[in-house]
Amino acid sequence: MEAISLTINGKRVSCPSGTSVLTVAEANGFRIPTLCHHPDLKPFGSCRMCLVEDEKSGRIMASCVTPAAPDMSIQTASPRVLTHRKNIIRLMMAEHPESCVVCSKGNRCRLRGIAAEMGLGETGLYPMANFKAVEALNPFIVRDLSKCILCGKCIRADHELVVAGAIDYNGRGFRSRPATLLDRPLEQSTCTFCGTCVSICPTGALSTTLSGYVGSPEREQVTVCSFCGVGCLLRAGAAGERVVEVNPAGVQESVNGATLCVRGHFAHDYLNSPRRLTAPMIRKENELTPVSWAEALDSVADRLLEIRKAHGPQSIGFLGSSKCTNEENYLFQKMARTLIGCNNVDNGGVLSGRPAFSVIHERTGWGCRVNPLARLEQAEAILMMGADPGQSTPVLSYYIRRAAQKGIPLVGVDVRKTDLTPFAAAWICIRPGRDLEWIYCLTARLWKRFGHDATYIEQFTQGFGPYCDAVSAFNPERLCMESGVDLAVLDRAVDLLKGRKVTFIIGDGIMRQRQGPGVVNAVLNLALMTGSLGHDRAGLYVITRENNQAGAWDMGAVPDALPGRVPIGDAAGRRRWERAWKVKVSPDRGLNMIRMVEAAEKGTLKALYVMGENPVLSLPQHERVSAALEGLDLLVVQDILDTETSRLADVVLPGAASPEKGGSFTNMEGRITRFDPVVAPPGKSLPDWEILDRLGQTLGNPQPFRSVEHVQEEIARLIPPYGALNPMPDDGWAWLRHAEPARLFSGREDGPLIPFSALGDMNGDDGDETYPLTAVLRSLRFHLGSGTRSGCSRRIAAFAPPDGISISPEDSRALNVSEGDTVRIQSRHGSITRAVRINRDLLEGCIFIPTGVRGNDALNLVDLADVNAPGFEGFTRCRVQLKKQGGADEAQSH
Repeated sequence: MEAISLTINGKRVSCPSGTSVLTVAEANGFRIPTLCHHPDLKPFGSCRMCLVEDEKSGRIMASCVTPAAPDMSIQTASPRVLTHRKNIIRLMMAEHPESCVVCSKGNRCRLRGIAAEMGLGETGLYPMANFKAVEALNPFIVRDLSKCILCGKCIRADHELVVAGAIDYNGRGFRSRPATLLDRPLEQSTCTFCGTCVSICPTGALSTTLSGYVGSPEREQVTVCSFCGVGCLLRAGAAGERVVEVNPAGVQESVNGATLCVRGHFAHDYLNSPRRLTAPMIRKENELTPVSWAEALDSVADRLLEIRKAHGPQSIGFLGSSKCTNEENYLFQKMARTLIGCNNVDNGGVLSGRPAFSVIHERTGWGCRVNPLARLEQAEAILMMGADPGQSTPVLSYYIRRAAQKGIPLVGVDVRKTDLTPFAAAWICIRPGRDLEWIYCLTARLWKRFGHDATYIEQFTQGFGPYCDAVSAFNPERLCMESGVDLAVLDRAVDLLKGRKVTFIIGDGIMRQRQGPGVVNAVLNLALMTGSLGHDRAGLYVITRENNQAGAWDMGAVPDALPGRVPIGDAAGRRRWERAWKVKVSPDRGLNMIRMVEAAEKGTLKALYVMGENPVLSLPQHERVSAALEGLDLLVVQDILDTETSRLADVVLPGAASPEKGGSFTNMEGRITRFDPVVAPPGKSLPDWEILDRLGQTLGNPQPFRSVEHVQEEIARLIPPYGALNPMPDDGWAWLRHAEPARLFSGREDGPLIPFSALGDMNGDDGDETYPLTAVLRSLRFHLGSGTRSGCSRRIAAFAPPDGISISPEDSRALNVSEGDTVRIQSRHGSITRAVRINRDLLEGCIFIPTGVRGNDALNLVDLADVNAPGFEGFTRCRVQLKKQGGADEAQSH
């Protein structure tokens, strides 16, 4: 791009052609006040606060919407400019209510700040009363539009960043205001209550509903959200040692920018919950009794060593956390392997489809790990399968919406319509359990219409011949019929994807089901066939449910791999870690989370150490899990909240939430983000890494770390992809580094080729006369996982939608149930009772059940089975029947 030069306040500067005067000025250290401008929004020019003067022409112009021109001579604070700015402020203040003392925006109000800078305490104008009633109809957002200055930031953020379309300008002139369609309440609009409009508003026109604290925080600090795998940056406001406010950090090049979701903005009440654990406790006379840290750690160490001596190291299990930091998971698994001597280590990520994730790692190594979400807005085409990011990972859905808004074709495939359906160029509803049929059908259709990249295939892959032969034998018409897809709709998707590099987005609907590994293999084959891996405008995105699900695996908190995802059976890799740790590591694969429960039931697992997980609520079959844990000789629970699991513990160790400690998380993009504590942990609780370090010393570790930085130093030294963790760049984040020289990702001519895999068996769900309906289990945006933390939010509890099940109108008629009726949903493994909601977006024979509500009891419908077992059905789907309650007629089947 051509560079031009101009003069600002007598200084010669240069910039690319087309850059706004405001951008050039700010880049060169000249401050120009603004109210309507925001770096993440398109220039608008409504407030006119950023006026500057062109000395040559004498023009006064808004710098945010004026492109810099060659040889301009700009004055940012000339007498004429200052006069205009003061008059604009005076007019705004004349209409503004005099309520600064009680305004929630306080000293952060941009209007008040600019007025103070200009020395304007009084306007000298008659007040122009513009009264509008305060609206506090929902538990999240208070609207006092008497303070609105019509900067349009909230509307533009809604349309440009979140792309919800909930609000727009309503009325003209003096009556103009941001409002919903037909001026309905926000809760009756498409608003998702992400809070972006609140955090971006420059005045007190929009504010959050108070949650026990009034006024501006004493200090603010950037930290990382711990609610999902996106890894948003937060700006946490603290008063004393309490986090009292959370907003987007607004850091440029962060994954979320100026946005958040309803959980990230409003569900941090758990930090100050009465359920917080604040002191170590030991069960004495069947009661958990507070004790000193020394007594608690001595008790844990003594009992672990006694059990190991009596029953062997395999009698002890360690359940780490996909919500704890990289450093804590590294210390946790290291303690299990080096001080206890077992590989019975796992984390909650096993529930999120690790077998399917393993397929990706086995075939591509670390090559597919780095996928910035920002690339989605430059994609050539997007194919989204089994994903509902608007509910699970809302910030990811903003990227997809913006991409679709730019004209990038989006093809969505799921068992039901979602809030991204209106943005799709093609939306395909398939029968539950028929994902393999669908992906093979698409592959065959693309192959027959020459939708493959022959050059790419020859240069970077191997085994295409046998794969091509198998694909050629497919009958697309038959596969369409089996998957419930109309062939014309499929051809529409083929037209959108043919000749383009495809970005694949895979969600829970694929990863957590029985066929997940087979579907992922098929998707990787299609990505290789279309030349879509390793391309800047394409790639593979797999949604991670938990904030550090990827990092916990990388750190070795899994039963079958050491840190760096080195397979436990890899003798050479194991020897490298033995040399680093100066101990022998067992070559035997350990027990995963579910097998630990099974071993506890059999009596072979005697002790379990749980850190940052609530398996009683997060696993299927709650009563069975609870009974298994009660039968242990020792249950140690290290957590931040009093949970269903901690109440069963013999020893409770109070840990710290992420704003109360330092460490790092690895998000779904492959971004490692380091953070420091915002406040101190409550009471006697400690950062989890410190608890583990102290316990390690008690167990006999001669070289404690004593600081989180020392842990990071060891991780960076021993795990090559994490080499940037210590020292971390100044901005606090870095990308994972490639650890394997695949030709596709490294560009090396001698790098290994990526193979096409053999096709999997299409043994889909063939139906069940006793249980004729298929239940789809997924979370809603208000709750994540088991709902342990989000359930502490009073605001979410007051607003979350009804927790009933959704059924199609066809099923409603066939089963003789109506909106609001109570039904019992019965599976082979359990039953729950819910109210019925009619949803036209569901396929006949399919019902939707939200998880994370009512104690996550929906998982009682699912079998507690090992994810590697032949009979594993998955965690997102099961066969059920419905029985109408409270009447003579009961619906059991069609």
